[in-house]
Amino acid sequence: MTQNFSEIQPLTHLDAQGEAQMVDVSGKSATKRIAVAAAQVRMLPETLAAIQAGNAPKGDVLGTARLAGIMAAKQTSGLIPLCHPLPISKVEVNLTPDPQLPGYQIRAEVVTKAETGVEMEALTAVSVAALTVYDMAKALEKGMIIESIRLVSKTGGKSGDYQRPEDAT
Repeated sequence: MTQNFSEIQPLTHLDAQGEAQMVDVSGKSATKRIAVAAAQVRMLPETLAAIQAGNAPKGDVLGTARLAGIMAAKQTSGLIPLCHPLPISKVEVNLTPDPQLPGYQIRAEVVTKAETGVEMEALTAVSVAALTVYDMAKALEKGMIIESIRLVSKTGGKSGDYQRPEDAT
């Protein structure tokens, strides 16, 4: 007989009736928390070259995507229903060309001092940055692929630190 996960570990986002709820974090201490997430956008070498040369029809692809990622991290609680609004101290979004992909590696780091972590903010930042690359360059190529959206690492909080082994640097 297999045990249901909820019998082993209580599901904090469900109330006694099994309805979704926002977790009460008021009893937790505010601590520094950092989350790093990554994603990639795969494209044709010609598309990568055009973006790198600044020849995309909509303008500055990378600058726009970076700003979109930052803005998205700040709006996460308005997008993901059970996320807490957090006082974000820092959001850094980097887009690095990767000719081997070919495309862009996207990385976001989000920092807060709060009662809960910023994993969702970092994941939202890379997701929206990747979507913005697609939007800004879709006139060059409609077949771009957004992939490998993942949490790379997190520090702080009750559950402790996490580092995805294949992303350790």
